[in-house]
Amino acid sequence: MSDRSGLFAGDDPFAIARAWLSEATSTEPNDPNAIALATVDADGLPNVRMVLLKDIEDAAFVFYTNYDSKKGQEILTSGKAAFVMHWKSLRRQIRVRGTVTKEDGPMADAYFSSRSLQSRLGAWSSRQSQPLASRETLMAEVAKQTLKHGIAPTRPDFWGGFRIVPSEIEFWADGAFRLHDRFRWTRDGAGAAWSVDRLSP
Repeated sequence: MSDRSGLFAGDDPFAIARAWLSEATSTEPNDPNAIALATVDADGLPNVRMVLLKDIEDAAFVFYTNYDSKKGQEILTSGKAAFVMHWKSLRRQIRVRGTVTKEDGPMADAYFSSRSLQSRLGAWSSRQSQPLASRETLMAEVAKQTLKHGIAPTRPDFWGGFRIVPSEIEFWADGAFRLHDRFRWTRDGAGAAWSVDRLSP
């Protein structure tokens, strides 16, 4: 690990991830916190979609969604997920794999309250991932939920956060002639010591 310096320096992968995201915030034109989230269904067939990462904690990555959505149900069934965060402007990416738990307490309540009124009413109105007859049907439901909840809708019990606790994190940076730099952090479980390996590009 003697050559792990510069972009890759440090003993805390979450601190490195926060530093990379902070840098991307000033260079990436849209949604620097976007991640491609991968899950698997009951048959083991993968699904992947873009979601927005909302926090990098000291030991986990957190995002929020509808628990009844396809991704929510697949996560609740398997308890596992993976994602990649890629920044074209920086020519870097972070890959994460790990176990997932729900964040449906005060933190989820606080985040939900911080969202715009329209987004909160939208969360109440959308049966995410379910077939929809028309756009008009959706807007009618928004009107119905607006009358029901007013200007201060609370967080629905079917909506909240997921906390990904990684067993593997890989940091990748573009290199000349496709000789990229890759460092993979692995551990046996939450709280275990990290092992770091340089990978071939």
